[in-house]
Amino acid sequence: MPILDLFRMDDRVAIVTGGSRGLGKAMAAALAEAGARVVVCSRKAADAEASAAELQAQFGAPCRGYACDVTSLAQVDILVARTLAEFGNIDVLINSAGVNIRGPIENLTLEEFREVQDTNVTGVWLMCRAVAPTLKARRYGRVINVGSMLSLISLPERTPYAASKGAVLQLTRTLALEWAPFNITVNAILPGPFGTEMNRPLLDNPTLYQTFVSQIPLGRWGELHEIGGLALFLASDASSFVTGAGISIDGGWTAR
Repeated sequence: MPILDLFRMDDRVAIVTGGSRGLGKAMAAALAEAGARVVVCSRKAADAEASAAELQAQFGAPCRGYACDVTSLAQVDILVARTLAEFGNIDVLINSAGVNIRGPIENLTLEEFREVQDTNVTGVWLMCRAVAPTLKARRYGRVINVGSMLSLISLPERTPYAASKGAVLQLTRTLALEWAPFNITVNAILPGPFGTEMNRPLLDNPTLYQTFVSQIPLGRWGELHEIGGLALFLASDASSFVTGAGISIDGGWTAR
């Protein structure tokens, strides 16, 4: 088979949580451009629907947008059921929904810590658990969990986020081993600094922005579209022998 054909996603069905903005939206666009039918989910139905309509208009493949709070077992189950009812199967899951609360540990509340863990860890676990029966029955699947460079290293005032993203990488590795007999690959993308809504406090602070740039060997922040190629590789048949990996996309930060 020609190598470029391995990257085609025609008739594949992908769920992208957190797909209405930022890195999630960029990854959803990459899959849709390659021919996938994409289900975008967000906590707000209007945002999910608008993102899906944009993808469908731009790339032609049928896309849908559904509201889903990934911390809710009931809503996660409904999302998976609606996807199966609409498209008949699920091939790809990208867990991109995430939150970040920064600050010294003594200034953070237990509720804030739990909020980050609930979305970033429990949400990923619930989504993986919900798609497991479908992927196992078909003996095929591509699961991509969005970790962070803070899955590998850390920074001050990031205890909730770094703890959650370390857990995401270990969850990824464990599921890769658990699901390998079913031909399901599970990998993590570990982004460094990208110009997302979550990083707005850093982008809007010139001192913090330059502090981050000084740590990036490529000398700049990532552009949103630059995550698309890696997401497409991991979602496609081109990555059929890649599982349990945490792949950094950070301009070289973690290589220092």
